[in-house]
Parts: sequence; C-alpha cells; structure tokens
Amino acid sequence: MRFKTNLKASHTLIDLTPLVDVVFLMLIFFIVTSDILPLKSLQVENPTLNRDTPPLTTQLLVVMDAQNVLYLGSKKAIVDFASLKSLLQAEIAKIKSQNSSSDPTVVLSVDRAVEYGSFLRLFAIAQECECRIRLVYQPDESTKQEYF
Repeated sequence: MRFKTNLKASHTLIDLTPLVDVVFLMLIFFIVTSDILPLKSLQVENPTLNRDTPPLTTQLLVVMDAQNVLYLGSKKAIVDFASLKSLLQAEIAKIKSQNSSSDPTVVLSVDRAVEYGSFLRLFAIAQECECRIRLVYQPDESTKQEYF
C-alpha cells in the first residue's frame, strides 16, 4: 500500500538579513546622535574635626590572624616575631622621612582567637619601637548601645 504525499515547494521564505542590518544601522545612528547626559557632581560638605588627625599614610598596620601569622604594612608582608622589631623600626623610619610633621602610629589588629600571651608579645615589640599604638577592635553586639 502506497501513500501519496503532496508536498509543494514553498518559495515564501523571508530573508531576515536586510532587516537585521537596518535595525543595527538605526541603533548605531540613534546612539551616535543622542546627547550624552553630562556627569553631575555632588555637592558634599564634609564635617570639620575639632582636632588634628594624622593622615592615613602615617599609620602602620600590623595584623595577627588566628594562626598567629603576622602581616606588616599595607602590602601585608608576612613576617615572624624574630624580625618584626627591625622591620617595624625600618617602616617607622621610612614613614618619618616621608611625613616629618607627624609621628607614625602602629595599628594593631589582632584576631580574637589569638592567645593572650601572643598578643602581649606583639604589644611589647610594638612598645619597644617608641611610637603611638592603636588597637583595632569590633564591639561585641551584646554590649552595643544605641545612641539617639
């Protein structure tokens, strides 16, 4: 048994290439001819401080993580306790030569999992460098007070 199929050739296919070309040309035309909005600057008034604060460049960061690894400076170079004092003194001298108007501050950022003895050892080395020391901490959420 044979079935007859009547398939006719269809010549009604639409070529979309010229349509896509025209759309892209129109898109490019409208992008080029449109006015670009000028950038608006914000008028922000910064508050004034009652006291002089040293610039951030006079602060030397020393970080101790939970595994007692020491990182020194903004590049966070890894150092050990044996060479920490000499490296700290070299960095402090470098900061003093760049900013002779203000004394550098050593900023100690210590993880809360660090043992107290390791913290005291780091603090003692920082004190031997004879410069100001600042401790970084995050207040506990349970003791946080709200100010109105």
